[in-house]
Amino acid sequence: MSVYPSAILTKPVPALARHLFFTLTKPEALPEALAQLQQLDCSKAVVGVGLSLVKALNKNVPALRSFPAMTGPGVDVPSTQHALWVWLYGEDRGDLLHRTHRLEQALAPALMLVECTEAFRYQAGHDLTGYEDGTENPLGDDAIAAAFATDALGGSYAAIQKWTHDLQCFAGYCQTDQDHMIGRRISDNQEIEDAPEYAHVKRTQQESFEPEAFIVRRSMPWIEGQTQGLMFLAFGHSLDAFEVQMRRMAGLDDGIVDGLFKFSRPVTGGYYWCPPLNNQHLNLTHLL
Repeated sequence: MSVYPSAILTKPVPALARHLFFTLTKPEALPEALAQLQQLDCSKAVVGVGLSLVKALNKNVPALRSFPAMTGPGVDVPSTQHALWVWLYGEDRGDLLHRTHRLEQALAPALMLVECTEAFRYQAGHDLTGYEDGTENPLGDDAIAAAFATDALGGSYAAIQKWTHDLQCFAGYCQTDQDHMIGRRISDNQEIEDAPEYAHVKRTQQESFEPEAFIVRRSMPWIEGQTQGLMFLAFGHSLDAFEVQMRRMAGLDDGIVDGLFKFSRPVTGGYYWCPPLNNQHLNLTHLL
């Protein structure tokens, strides 16, 4: 029976996480690597397959595509697509480290870890700016419908970006201006009805698209030395809902750029198909 990792829907987001990105180094070794991957306990992980990996196996995931680079008025949204992405989550950093090593061993020599970002839950699921993230996530059956595909392959599609925040810049704005960038008051998390058109909440209002663009957000902050930001993560039954939101944020629809760009920038971007689980193990039969 196919199931899905509980972290995709459960609130709040996990306490700790690692986002791992792999590049394809030996395509002929992929079948053995994926067979090894199927043996690992993935009950606290989400594995995302990139388009290059699917093509290397001469397989087809019809709804999967590579992340598109975008350029809007004064902003760039980069594409840094990888062959494989893994979201490990748990309660202990040491355990996440050891699980990373086991994953690397299972995937070698076909795939090599080239990037790792550690993330964490801040407060009850807030961004480092102090604003709650994912307030508009659908709930219950609506969340399941938004996050998971209903075709023969099943699973989910993930969009992930690493955003870098300039928190000193953000702190230089008065509280009203900060609230207007987000479109919510930090004091009570209520939406501001007369917020400016660049407010993030208005740019990404899921009901305002045709068709409606619902996604399930699972974003978590990150810190590396003196830099910090948000690992934005969204799951959908396709990649379309995220993409139309991102295009509007970048000002490609009407020239209005999302207020987030006043203090933050995306530095990575990737799309992945996330196969379902059979009990605690990945169902990779479509790729093997």
